[in-house]
Amino acid sequence: MTRTPLRVGLVGYGLAGSVFHAPLITATEGLTLDTVVTSNPERQQQARAEFPDVRIATTPDELFDRAAELDLIVIASPNKTHVPLAATALKAGLPVVVDKPVAGTAAEARELAALAEDRGLLLSVYQNRRWDNDFLTLRKLLAEGELGDVWRFESRFERWRPQPKGGWRESGDPTEIGGLLYDLGSHVVDQALVLFGPAAQVYAESDIRRPGAETDDDTFIAVTHTSGVRSHLYVSATTAQLGPRFRVLGSKAGYVKYGLDPQEAALRDGERPQTTADWGTEPESLWGRVGSGESPLTGGGRVEPTLPGDYPAYYAAVTRALNDDGPNPVTALDAAAALDVLEAARRSARDGVAVAL
Repeated sequence: MTRTPLRVGLVGYGLAGSVFHAPLITATEGLTLDTVVTSNPERQQQARAEFPDVRIATTPDELFDRAAELDLIVIASPNKTHVPLAATALKAGLPVVVDKPVAGTAAEARELAALAEDRGLLLSVYQNRRWDNDFLTLRKLLAEGELGDVWRFESRFERWRPQPKGGWRESGDPTEIGGLLYDLGSHVVDQALVLFGPAAQVYAESDIRRPGAETDDDTFIAVTHTSGVRSHLYVSATTAQLGPRFRVLGSKAGYVKYGLDPQEAALRDGERPQTTADWGTEPESLWGRVGSGESPLTGGGRVEPTLPGDYPAYYAAVTRALNDDGPNPVTALDAAAALDVLEAARRSARDGVAVAL
């Protein structure tokens, strides 16, 4: 039976809305982008140019005033608006997708989760990096036992941006929930918890390195998992020489992978999953290596083909969940567990102590 496409209202058309959400919503069978909310005239024009049939609202209130015409709200606005907008949408009877971080604290995330459960509505968090090519490849290696028992997981999301770009993401105002700990840290912590389970202890070092920067731009997080695995997680805008994206060390072998998943760059360049035959694939020159006893940079180990990345899988899973055909791909309680780690990391860096969870 053919279902009527679910109508989506997208709040925010900055980087997150225009690059990560709108293109993937429109690429998903069973979803249609109905309305974009933005007060910025240039972004309104951009949205109309990219999606001629889309309706434009200038405020979220305009959207909520016709909640009965929509089936899903996606919140891709600045971090400080996530909790109030998600709560308003849920109270209006609408399922919600919220970009990460869903909230500034784990307590707020759990309150939203409770509200969604009370209303019987989907509340999902957009953790797209669970569908990165290297992450999918690593999950396959772990499932097949290729590495043995993992002892240490190193994950780096590093950039070289010696000059601050400004904007709310780099604001020193705590209410903005900016800084790399909550931005890129949300990704690397979520990935570590998915791979190796709950955290038992957190230690962190966080610095403001660049002249004129207002919030953390170079942060290290060490997570001891209840499983015994240790995750060493790096997020930085000050890395002049980039390290491997993943270095995973186990009792049988290690896996080393350089380079970022290509999907973000493709989306920024205007490529779309539904019109790109090799979506999410990368050149063989970037494939990682599996082996032991020698550096991969000197030919140690064997080449491990990288699985294609699959960001479209997130909204496909959301659609199935809304149609009662599958589970919520990323719950607010998942996000709350990651926020527990981020809050502990902030306290650890501030006080110079390891924090037990």
